[in-house]
Amino acid sequence: MTINQLPSHHLVPDASLLQAPSAALLEHSASVFERVQPRLCNGLQQLMQVNPPADILLVKNTQTWSSLTMIGEALKDIYVSGSSLCGGHYTVQGNQVDLQPATSAQDNFAAQGDIVIADWVEEPQLFGCVRFHQDTLTLEPGLIHKANGGVLVMALRSVLLQPRLWLRLKQMLAQRRFDWLSPDDNRPLPVSIPSLPLSVRLVLSGDREALADFQELEPELSALAIYSEYEDCLQINTPEAAALWCNWVSHLAKTQRLPAIQNDFWPELIHEGARYTGDNQTLPLSNDWIIRQLKEAALFGNEDAMGSEAFAHMVNQRQWREDFLPERMREEILSRQIWIETDGARIGQVNALSVIEFPGHPRTFGEPSRISCVIHFGDGEFTDIERKAELGGNLHAKGMMIMQAFLLAALDLDQQLPFTASLTFEQSYSEVDGDSASMAELCALISALASAPINQSIAITGAVDQFGYMQPIGGVNEKIEGFFHICAARGLTGQQGVIIPKTNMRHLALERDVVKAVEQGTFSIWAVDNAADALTLLTGLTWSDDTQDCLLTIMKERITQANQQDYRHRYPWPLRWLNWFNHN
Repeated sequence: MTINQLPSHHLVPDASLLQAPSAALLEHSASVFERVQPRLCNGLQQLMQVNPPADILLVKNTQTWSSLTMIGEALKDIYVSGSSLCGGHYTVQGNQVDLQPATSAQDNFAAQGDIVIADWVEEPQLFGCVRFHQDTLTLEPGLIHKANGGVLVMALRSVLLQPRLWLRLKQMLAQRRFDWLSPDDNRPLPVSIPSLPLSVRLVLSGDREALADFQELEPELSALAIYSEYEDCLQINTPEAAALWCNWVSHLAKTQRLPAIQNDFWPELIHEGARYTGDNQTLPLSNDWIIRQLKEAALFGNEDAMGSEAFAHMVNQRQWREDFLPERMREEILSRQIWIETDGARIGQVNALSVIEFPGHPRTFGEPSRISCVIHFGDGEFTDIERKAELGGNLHAKGMMIMQAFLLAALDLDQQLPFTASLTFEQSYSEVDGDSASMAELCALISALASAPINQSIAITGAVDQFGYMQPIGGVNEKIEGFFHICAARGLTGQQGVIIPKTNMRHLALERDVVKAVEQGTFSIWAVDNAADALTLLTGLTWSDDTQDCLLTIMKERITQANQQDYRHRYPWPLRWLNWFNHN
């Protein structure tokens, strides 16, 4: 038996790796970025070679302005613009347009190899335009002319949502010249304008879905392009890694001209970062997320420094601001409109834990769900009511089948199961998917088969495999907190708690109220390996034991009695005929 009742220090990220991180700040911001994003920096270095393997770099990253700017700043540390003069000088005399090589940076279409960033760009903005005013022709340069000899950094959505723009840009990059075209195919340019020599390297940044769409649009080009990724998170398993993450955060704070970060601020930020990544050994590198935390916390600090008090105040206020919908859901449970018990014991009923995600709501939150199972004499069918009602997804159905396979293999029957079981999420009126409730469903089924009451003070989450081992699930913090809030509102008794898979221990970053309750012994969290341990906690009976009654023995005996009773009521047809003849 491997039941682990977790102490409070296992419920939050380990901040002991932080040893005066402010004293370990690196001197140059470029070295910080290169250390936290080695893959991206390598891709940028490949692109900026004299003879690069490709003129296009695809970067998996967000498409926000700040992320594009960050790529541009990294390029500036690798490539120094202004080393050469590109482009030319257009002269217009009546209807005659001539092009001369650029002799100075002040020429109208001269460029010095700058790095140009474009979040969203239209054709006139990118390619420039030809204007006529009072019979006077004027050529206006676009972003591509400013990036001549340098790098153009673009969000991938500009390309995907404007196919015409992309086709024209791709042709120019391939032919290495800029051709003036009319924006209206039915109205060609009234004058002939010489083509401009063009040498531009392109960085396209987008998320995974955008990159997949681009790959489908341009399979050959995607295969030849340089590829790199902005790493979303950093593994924090050494003091050096923790200091590096703090260096990156401090660098971002400096770029935003925010107050200095005090040492007691770091554990609070790490706790929130672990909740964001869902892993207390991994912290986010997203500059958008980090800057948001710092800016919000700065509102509650002073002008010179930010400490733990400011951060905690910020988190509490944000949670209160976003907690309207979760509070309404909890009120439904507390007013008994949704039936969830937190004391007593019931046969075939278990408190499972769900994560709810509402469209338009900024965050997910946890809520307990009651799973019930009833059995009756039948042909051994397991009825998944959610699936029958077309409310259960494929992953939920898979979890149900895995759970059934484990139970039938454990019973090792030489004949058909004489019971029919029916399982459902009570008071569930929307679709259910995922396999994180399969362990709870298994416990409800075994409770019904063995007539063993389940302790309603304990909730459980976790998936199960065909051998009865508990598998990790997502949203473990929100699930635990969802059940805790209900128990706390009704009054903590010291008997309440949550069972989670042991493999989910590294994902714990719980709210301070939960940690405090565990410290005081009024709430418990157990981490277990398999179904046998979970059932022992829920029912008080062991799964398998040769010396005393256990769940497996009780179920087999009940099945045997049911089969014998069923056999006595089944006569071969000659005996039924003789019985009828004797009575007549």
